[in-house]
Amino acid sequence: MNLEDLTDSAQNYLKCLWTLSEWTGGAVTPSEVARHLDLRPSSVSDQIRRLTLAGLVDHAPYGSVTLTEEGRALALQMVRRHRLAETFLAEMLGYEWDEVHEDADRLEHAISERMLERIDAALGHPELDPHGDPIPSSDGGLPDRILRPLVDCSVGDHIQMSRIRDADPAVLRHLGSLGIVPGAEFAVTDTGATSGVMLLRSGAPGHDVPLARDIAASIRVLPVSGQGADGA
Repeated sequence: MNLEDLTDSAQNYLKCLWTLSEWTGGAVTPSEVARHLDLRPSSVSDQIRRLTLAGLVDHAPYGSVTLTEEGRALALQMVRRHRLAETFLAEMLGYEWDEVHEDADRLEHAISERMLERIDAALGHPELDPHGDPIPSSDGGLPDRILRPLVDCSVGDHIQMSRIRDADPAVLRHLGSLGIVPGAEFAVTDTGATSGVMLLRSGAPGHDVPLARDIAASIRVLPVSGQGADGA
């Protein structure tokens, strides 16, 4: 089966299942899909049933939904289209990182494979999109990165912001205003375990950046060796 054999809706569901599984660790429920796509649960159930009959997902009654091998391959093709489109909009057309998602949703269904490969080449074959999400290669390969949730970090950890969930443009704008973007380095000065607000230092002491833990849960980081973000 090829992407062209699927409706735009089916393509969206496969992409949704993959992107949700990246953050949940694999298991995705129909209710999570409904929330992510802002659809009625009954509509989601109908589409999942069709994808199951097509051999693209496995769904245990009242249980989670997982992609089959064929479904995974098609989902990765859609993810590649979406993330390359986001990167194209940001790098070539000057979109802000909180603006790219919606227009990339439209572009991903319209661009041909030839155009997609031209975009990939023009961008220098990027591995990450503007939010730090990995861009699958043309054969479905993904960059090998081991990231950890920001909320799991301890006081004194020196970290680099590596991946930020792009579900809410308002959250992205807020994070951007704080300098919390992929590639930025910080030291954790308070985990927020009691207050619910983490403190991150990027410069001199006394200039800590507050970040609510519920927002921090949508951020993945890499440890930074050597000097910390405050030069210590």
